[in-house]
Amino acid sequence: MKVAVVIPNLNGEKYLQESLTSLLEQSYPCKIIVVDNASSDKSVEIVRKNKDVQLIENTENLGFAGGVNTGIRYALDNGFDAVALFNNDAIAKKDWLEQLVKVLDDNKNTGIITCFFQKIDKKHIDSTGDIYTSWGLPYPRDRDLLVSETHRTAIEPVFGASGGASLYRASMLRKIGLFDEDFFAYYEDIDISFRAQLAGYKILFTPKAVAFHIQGATSSKISGFATYQTFKNYPLILVKNVPRSMFLGIYIRFSIAYLSIFISSSLKGNFVSAFKGWLMFVRLFPKKLKERRTIQRTSVVDKAYLKTIITNDLPPDAKKLRTFRRIFTFGIVK
Repeated sequence: MKVAVVIPNLNGEKYLQESLTSLLEQSYPCKIIVVDNASSDKSVEIVRKNKDVQLIENTENLGFAGGVNTGIRYALDNGFDAVALFNNDAIAKKDWLEQLVKVLDDNKNTGIITCFFQKIDKKHIDSTGDIYTSWGLPYPRDRDLLVSETHRTAIEPVFGASGGASLYRASMLRKIGLFDEDFFAYYEDIDISFRAQLAGYKILFTPKAVAFHIQGATSSKISGFATYQTFKNYPLILVKNVPRSMFLGIYIRFSIAYLSIFISSSLKGNFVSAFKGWLMFVRLFPKKLKERRTIQRTSVVDKAYLKTIITNDLPPDAKKLRTFRRIFTFGIVK
């Protein structure tokens, strides 16, 4: 299997070389592609020192989604069978890619393989796949739990895959499309995972593929960025992907959750970022409604299957929402 690894980069000079070195030392051969989103630091200079790395320079910052799409298009145009995505602040164990490829090769109906993504301290988990809930809220499975107390030892199906260290089948990408560039950053991996599931592609987690992540090394530098992206992208996932048979129930829960999170963010001084995010969603709504029609028309899975992969609960850290649910629904709504 011919594999390309795409690294999107924006001013990632601090960790980029360490990330590249871990990929250059992989036990499975691959083409490494760095897509630079118009960095102003020494990132490009660092990449050019690595002669075996392909550099693609964007003239502007296209975000995570636009950045990886640039690399994915290059890979598809050059006949690669699979494309791995890797964060510029991540470090892979030597057999990370080999383990991902093995599972993808052994499971022909699978479109995406995700790894055991640990935090850089190697004690805590970043993600073992992504979860989408009946409240319309996604979250990374097992985040912040101790590696030593989380017994993930088997290959298993998950709802979604982290875009920071996962492998995507090229034929699937040609069929369902690439990452939605209107997401820019945050939750674009949830969106493409949802689309993959609707198209009939399974997503698997393998514990044998291990990588380490310095979470938020790029986005944490931008004030209000995560808040803006969250309030824009949360409803985009819902509008595009949740089928009619499940839409009303999830929409009602989501509306409660969205308002609650909006109020909480505003009280923390993020009203402007949250409001701008919501406003951008409103502007994108007509476009996404058209995309929804195409996605739902080509869906091959039924409600019964979706109910097995959508978690009927709130994210673990939604403590205030849990209190609200208990008081105002008398424990009836899960």
